Amino acid sequence: MRRDETRSPWRTLGSRNVYENPWISVREDSVIRPDGEPGIYGVVHYKNTAVGVLPVEQDHVYLVGQYRYPLERYSWEIPEGGCPADEEPLRAAQRELREETGLEARNWRMLGEAYLSNSVADEYAVWFLATGLVPGEQRPEGTEVIGVRRVPVREAVAMVMDGRITDALSSLALTTYALGDSDGNDVAAD
Repeated sequence: MRRDETRSPWRTLGSRNVYENPWISVREDSVIRPDGEPGIYGVVHYKNTAVGVLPVEQDHVYLVGQYRYPLERYSWEIPEGGCPADEEPLRAAQRELREETGLEARNWRMLGEAYLSNSVADEYAVWFLATGLVPGEQRPEGTEVIGVRRVPVREAVAMVMDGRITDALSSLALTTYALGDSDGNDVAAD
């Protein structure tokens, strides 16, 4: 039996906003489930696009480390942050790289895009490769205390594989790069 992939098996009866802050909103929908039974569905809406940067130099990558409040643990990851609706993702990626590492890049290439947790959230992410790196001054936001490490790409990929890197966007960017991208086209830095 072939299913119509464009038609939702869910029926929404109503929605109510449960919580909102400058970054997310949470709504609860009253629904009829695919099995015909009534139910609820909670959805987290992200107001920003997640952007990540994989800064690569001579087979090494720059990672940033910081304490992640929701996890109550330190996390090594690629430079990343939020891109508001009125900003281009490439510009946001350039800003995040500069803020978190002090680096600027001459060459940029989009490596991929994904939804990070599509069963409960609509968080959309894009990640870029940054090369031709030029050092500068790190300027983290007030909510960030960031460490920076330069490690071989192979080690960073091993960190993903053995669980030392657990951040989804970092894992996607590192494995995309390690597997090779398909188009290889740089995007303009300006």
